[in-house]
Amino acid sequence: MEYVEKPLLIASDVDGTLLDVTETITARTKDVLDRVVASGTPFLLVSGRPPRWIRPIAEMADVNGLSVCANGAVLYDIGKDTVVSAETLDPALSRNIADTVKELLPGSVVAVERHPHNGIDETFVCEPDYASPWGDTKIPVRSLAEAVGQPAVKILIRHRNMTSDEMARTVVPVLRDHATITYSTNQGLLEFSKKDVTKATGLAKAAEMFGIGRADIVAFGDMPNDIPMLEWAGHGVAMSNAHPDALAVADEVTAANSEDGVAQVLERWF
Repeated sequence: MEYVEKPLLIASDVDGTLLDVTETITARTKDVLDRVVASGTPFLLVSGRPPRWIRPIAEMADVNGLSVCANGAVLYDIGKDTVVSAETLDPALSRNIADTVKELLPGSVVAVERHPHNGIDETFVCEPDYASPWGDTKIPVRSLAEAVGQPAVKILIRHRNMTSDEMARTVVPVLRDHATITYSTNQGLLEFSKKDVTKATGLAKAAEMFGIGRADIVAFGDMPNDIPMLEWAGHGVAMSNAHPDALAVADEVTAANSEDGVAQVLERWF
């Protein structure tokens, strides 16, 4: 799509896009975000992160409206701290996915992002020996059967001795008809969501709530999990530090996240 007008809605990935290399929002980017919010233009965080990991970013950005979490599986109201909607994987399918990947890639270890429903207090659990690429260590450890025994918004499967690209080349041809498979880091981690659930579907649901069409949306991203959103939005902008596949589909390439790439684009209008 051609995009020339001031956007009516802005959607941005978080890690590698809105945040700089120190995982903060720079003063320049914060200044333009303040102008966006003051104008009344919705600014949505669209991330692979679950809701609990979105709130610190929302506080830095000073936004408190809707966000799209877990690669599109969860629509979350930041201000109300409530899940508006969630798309989940059935436990039986989750177990099939885990067993299949373990057979294809011996040494794989599973973690599960669960849907926070019916008072469930363990929203993220993992098998023994799961090593998070983000360094979080206080994860409840459960057996595979226990981990996948609840509806999941996302399954994360880690292999310490492979890149995510390498894992995807083996796994995607086998399981792509059963789930959406993507990744947000190349550190040996694949992320599985309900079939046909992506950042694009989550953003589309949020945009509909605002009454805004895709042609009036600008979206920013850097990794394969951003590709559906970059393709769907009226104007998809990839960071110069983006994965080659994200660069290939973008309407525009801006500066790297370390150089305020998001701000450089938004300053045209705000």
